[in-house]
Amino acid sequence: MDRNSFIGLLLIGLILIGYSYLNRPTPEQQAEFQRKRDSIAAVELQALQDQKIRESLEANSKQIAPQVEKEVLPDSIKDIVAQQELGSLYKAGTGTERLIKIENDTLALWINTLGGKIARAELKGYKKHNGDPLILLNSDTSEFGIQFYNSTNRDINTNNLYFTTESNGFSVSGDNKETISLKLKVDENKYIEYVYGLNGSSYLIDFDFNVVGMQNEIASNSTRFDLKWKTVLKQQEKSFENERNVSTVYYNYKDDDVDYLSETKPDEESLKSKIKWFSFKQQFFSTALIADEHFNSAEIKTEYDEDSEDYLKITEARVTIPYRHAPVENFGMQFYIGPNHYQTLKALDLKMERQIPLGWAIFRWINQLVIIPLFNFFDNYIANYGIIILILTVIIKATLMPLTYKSYLSQARMKVLKPEVEEIQAKFKGGDQMKQQQETMALYRKAGVNPMGGCIPMLFQMPILFAMFRFFPASIELRQKAFLWADDLSTYDSIYDFPGGFEIPFYGDHISLFTLLMSISTVMYTMVNQQMTMSTNPQMKWMMYLMPIMFLGFFNNYSAGLSYYYFLANIFTFFQSLVFRGLIDEDAIHKKVQERKKKAKPVKKSKFQERLEKMAKERGYQPPKRK
Repeated sequence: MDRNSFIGLLLIGLILIGYSYLNRPTPEQQAEFQRKRDSIAAVELQALQDQKIRESLEANSKQIAPQVEKEVLPDSIKDIVAQQELGSLYKAGTGTERLIKIENDTLALWINTLGGKIARAELKGYKKHNGDPLILLNSDTSEFGIQFYNSTNRDINTNNLYFTTESNGFSVSGDNKETISLKLKVDENKYIEYVYGLNGSSYLIDFDFNVVGMQNEIASNSTRFDLKWKTVLKQQEKSFENERNVSTVYYNYKDDDVDYLSETKPDEESLKSKIKWFSFKQQFFSTALIADEHFNSAEIKTEYDEDSEDYLKITEARVTIPYRHAPVENFGMQFYIGPNHYQTLKALDLKMERQIPLGWAIFRWINQLVIIPLFNFFDNYIANYGIIILILTVIIKATLMPLTYKSYLSQARMKVLKPEVEEIQAKFKGGDQMKQQQETMALYRKAGVNPMGGCIPMLFQMPILFAMFRFFPASIELRQKAFLWADDLSTYDSIYDFPGGFEIPFYGDHISLFTLLMSISTVMYTMVNQQMTMSTNPQMKWMMYLMPIMFLGFFNNYSAGLSYYYFLANIFTFFQSLVFRGLIDEDAIHKKVQERKKKAKPVKKSKFQERLEKMAKERGYQPPKRK
């Protein structure tokens, strides 16, 4: 090797040594590198241990399966698996499932130590449509649990863990109150607690969620618990379709109004604002969860299979409960498991009565301020709800009688003017319709007849008719109350069911006698009413007779109480018309109308009428001269 090559190699070596020295890791970097190596080694060691455990479990399973299928695995292996899955709560992974009954005058509840949840809720004062006990919650069709991440970032769900309790249940009545405590323990000073409380005669169940000494057992970055409640709504009423169409999830924004998911299709909402309560609402009953303060947010949804009649809908809610990692934290709630009874829900002062579909705006006000107070008043003295509906009908019709009489009188005046109106129509037959209308209105003005006078009572009656349309199917007071041949006024009555599942499209699979009577009475009223009207349009006449046929199909599957009310209203109106006809002398009315025409002064044109005539002239139309 020559001298130049040796010097070159020496310089390269010095450069490499200098580069390595200048770029060597600092002590901090060396410590971090060692920590990573240790972590990797720990993970590999844990994976190796997990593999050995799985192999041990598989070997145990294969070895003992042919001999004893249900033999319990060694406790040591079970403890290792439980610790990996549940962390410090691993002891709650096993336990004894036990149902503990608590009850008051209105409710019977069974609390399951598995999950600490209400496994069964039975309403004492009510039955299903077939006479079976009315069960609103059942562990077979309901899930309830609180989810969170533990200190090792494992997802924990209380629904799958065993709670412990010293209680064997209780029965409470009157003004007394009892509670039951169930704990999910790490040890005596670290636990999650459910406390249920019952008053003697309430549909409310106090529910306290307590977290004690768990600040180091729950993930340090966790700021909430997720409460998930999912239940399958089962049929309680006679009409499956009607009950499904009013079942959904209602909810109340804190310090705001009540809203709900769609009743006629699957729906879901993600609610980012504070929620006071949510409710799984059926036609006449609800199961709700109410926060003492509020839930931070919620995700709610409904789903169902239109072709299935095994259940009404599947309802689900996931709400968030705040967590601050304090030594002791409490989140107070209440369950409501009970009827959709207006006075009962209103007494809670939570706007939960808004779940009852009484209509919107004026229709709801009529129900709240008039119909419900009257109904409740008579309910205190009369046991027969058919009689109450009859009295309610008489009161409503009697209240509207003065307006109805004025309407009938207005129709009588128009009837005596009918020959003169027909002369005007013959005069302009095939001619100028505007001139015909003007002369007809001029005749009415001279005679002092208001052609819209007959519509005023109808304007007052329509809100009441629509209010009653919403009231009867939503009134739990009528549920399973019999009258005459109807065994339940809240749903349809049937005097004959078609055999073999036969069904007439638009009509149904049965015959409702109250609906038949309502339709027949509507035809009777229409016949009497047409004798007093001026309409000569044959299409309008046919439409008046077509409506009862449409009612026959629409109301056949609706509330018998509603059809009964409409039937009574029609009969009352029919006989009222006959009485008015006997009291009104059409000859005397005709004489007064003619005298009024003679005395009538020329009517001065209004500015609006002058503008209309001016516009007509600009378009080439010349209005008739006054006579």
